Amino acid sequence: MVKKMQTVDSPLATEPISKLLIRYSVPTTLTLMVNYLYNIVDQIFVGQGAGITGMAAVNVAFPVAILVNAVALMLGDGCAANVSLCLGRKDQDTADRIFGHGVTWIIVSGLVMAIVGALFAPRIVRLFGTTDTAYDESLAYLRTIAVGFPFQLICPAFTAMIRADGSPKYTMKCMMAGAAINVILDPIFIFGFHMGVVGAGIATVIGEVVAGSLCLLYLRRLETVRLTRTALRPTRALTIRILKLGFPSFLTQVLTALVQIVLNNLMRIYGAATIYGSDMALSVYGMMMKVYQIAHAMFVGVSSAIQPINGYNFGAKNYARVRHTYRMATTIALVISACWCAIYLLLPRQIAALFVSDNPLYQDCAAHFFRLYMMAFFLYGIHMTTASFFQGIGKPLRSLAIPLLRQGVLLIPLALTLSATYGLDGALFAVPIADCLTCLLCVIMARAEFRGWKKRGWLEEE
Repeated sequence: MVKKMQTVDSPLATEPISKLLIRYSVPTTLTLMVNYLYNIVDQIFVGQGAGITGMAAVNVAFPVAILVNAVALMLGDGCAANVSLCLGRKDQDTADRIFGHGVTWIIVSGLVMAIVGALFAPRIVRLFGTTDTAYDESLAYLRTIAVGFPFQLICPAFTAMIRADGSPKYTMKCMMAGAAINVILDPIFIFGFHMGVVGAGIATVIGEVVAGSLCLLYLRRLETVRLTRTALRPTRALTIRILKLGFPSFLTQVLTALVQIVLNNLMRIYGAATIYGSDMALSVYGMMMKVYQIAHAMFVGVSSAIQPINGYNFGAKNYARVRHTYRMATTIALVISACWCAIYLLLPRQIAALFVSDNPLYQDCAAHFFRLYMMAFFLYGIHMTTASFFQGIGKPLRSLAIPLLRQGVLLIPLALTLSATYGLDGALFAVPIADCLTCLLCVIMARAEFRGWKKRGWLEEE
C-alpha cells in the first residue's frame, strides 16, 4: 500500500545539499557502524575469553562475512541506484518492479550462501589462511555464523533500498536492536556458558536474525514504491539492470575479501619468520581490519548518501547540483580520512589493548602494523565518493575501475611482490602505495567527467 508518492518537488532536488548529506549519511553510517560492531565485539570478547588463537580463528572467517556483504551491496545498491534514477525520470512503474526484483534476489541469495558456507566450511577456512592451531575454532565459528547469512545479507541490502525509499533512519534502528542483543549475549555465551568462539557466533546470529526480521517488516510501509506479486517474479532485463549498477559495489567487496585472504596467508607465511609468529600476526591483522571498518562505515555513509541525490538529479538533468554534491561529499570524506589516519598512527597500542591487554608483544606488533598499513589513510575517502558518484549517475564501468585498480591491479600484486623481498613489512607497505596511486586516478577521472559535461553545455564555465 502506498502512503505517499514522490512528487515534482522532491527534497532531493530542492533541499540544501548539506542537509541532505546529513540526512542520508548519518543513519547509514550509524547503521554500518552497528553492523561492524558485531565483529568488533566478537573480537574483543573472543580476545579476552579465547586468547590470540581464538582471535585468529574469527579473523579467518571474516572474509566470508565480507563476501556475504558483497552480494548484499550488489543487490541493494544496484536496486537503489536504479530506483533513484527511475524516480528522477518519473518512471514509477519501473521503479516498483526493480524494487520487487531486489527483494526476491536478496532472499534467494541469502539462503544459497548459508548452504554453501555450511557445506564447504573446511575448505574455506584452509583457503582463507587458518593455521593448524586455529583450524578447529575457525571451522566451528564459520559453521555457526553461516546459519545467519540470510539475515546478515538482508540488513546491508535493505539499508540501500530503504534509503532510496526515503527512510534512511529505519535500518539504523533495526541494526541497533540487533547489536544490543549481540553485545548482551556475547559475554553470556563466551564466559557464562564457556562456549568460546561458538558462543560469539551464536550471539552474532541471534542479533542478525532480529535486525533482518525488522528490515523485512518495512516492506509493509513503503512510501515511494509499490511492492506487488508481479514485481517479485524476476525478469532477465531488470535483473541485469540491477546487477549492472550494483556490480561495482560487489567487486569492491570481493576485492576487499580477496585482499584479506591474500594478506591472511602472507601473515601466516611471513609472520612465522618474525618475533611475533603466525598466530599473532594473523590475529593483529584481523584486529586492525575490524577497527578499520569503523572508519570505513563513515566513508560508506557519505558515499552512499550521494547516490540518491546524484541519481535523482542526474535523471532530472540538474547537473550543477550533481557536481556540487560530489565536491562537498569528497571534502567531507577527506576530512574524515585525515582524522582517522591520526588516530591510527598515534594510538595503535591503546587500540590493541582493547582486545589483548596483558601481552606487550601483541601491542608492539599492533603498533608496527598500524604505522605501515595506515600510512596514507588520509587519502582513503576520495576513492569511495568517486566510485559512488559514477555509480549514482549510471556509469558502472568507471565506478568499477576504481576498486579494480586499487585492490586488484595494485594492492594484491604489490603485496605479493614486496613480501617476497621484504617479508611482512613489504606486504603491509603495499597498502599506502596503492592508496596514493588510486587517489591520483580518482582526481583525473572526476576532472575529465566534469570537463565533458561543460563541453556538452550541461555546466557553466567557472
